[in-house]
Amino acid sequence: MPLLFNIFIFLFGLCIGSFLNVLIDRLPNEESIFGRSYCPHCRKTLKWYELVPVLSFIFLRGKCSGCKKPISWQYPIIETITGLLFLLIFNFQFSIFNEISNFNLQNILLLFCELLIVSCLVVIFMTDLKYMIVPDEIIYPAIAFSIIYQILNWHMGKLSNWYYPFFAGFGAALFFIFLILITKGKGMGFGDVKIVAFMGIFLSFPNILVALCLAFFTGALVGLILMVLHKKTMKSEIPFGCFLAPATLIVLFFGEEIVKWYLSFL
Repeated sequence: MPLLFNIFIFLFGLCIGSFLNVLIDRLPNEESIFGRSYCPHCRKTLKWYELVPVLSFIFLRGKCSGCKKPISWQYPIIETITGLLFLLIFNFQFSIFNEISNFNLQNILLLFCELLIVSCLVVIFMTDLKYMIVPDEIIYPAIAFSIIYQILNWHMGKLSNWYYPFFAGFGAALFFIFLILITKGKGMGFGDVKIVAFMGIFLSFPNILVALCLAFFTGALVGLILMVLHKKTMKSEIPFGCFLAPATLIVLFFGEEIVKWYLSFL
């Protein structure tokens, strides 16, 4: 795609990332997402020029203009990651837009759903990491967007069987409910059940299996490293959404290649 278009998409992603930061900070604390932005330390209402994604953080040198306390690195990092994810989606997932004939309503709706779903994944990752909470205000819309996404895929002939995503979502949720029951709720919660139900619908079968394997593997690896470093113990809780969300993104972009690579060994 042309350079100027890529720059526009990245800047658009930065702005969306700025809004995602609002959702990350306010939804777990049950605050309105429509109020003016403020410093979490001194509660100073921020000016418009203090809200420019990434640039404001640089110009303010990472400190509030009022109380001079540090601004969390979360804000520029989430903004930048969202911008990069939007670039990846446009350039790899929807390279079909390189041809004008493919620039139709269905493809636009498919793209719109994918951008919304990826945005939900960013919020899920950070809210679980910071607060160990997965807000229903995010997960339920994510499930709805995923259903619409798969209906579009099926209507466009990109999905061989319409029931695969629902089978994958239901199966993944049932598996996690089983894990919760046998572990008596230690290590996992019903927030994780909602996440994997959403993942199953979005990724469908067999990609959901790849995503779950990645999440369990990376979760176990990170947990082991934290125990070796004496940061966690066997009884410590680790937010599993922090592994489910990245695994979903990896499978979104590389799922087919991973499945083909695995099948090559059989």
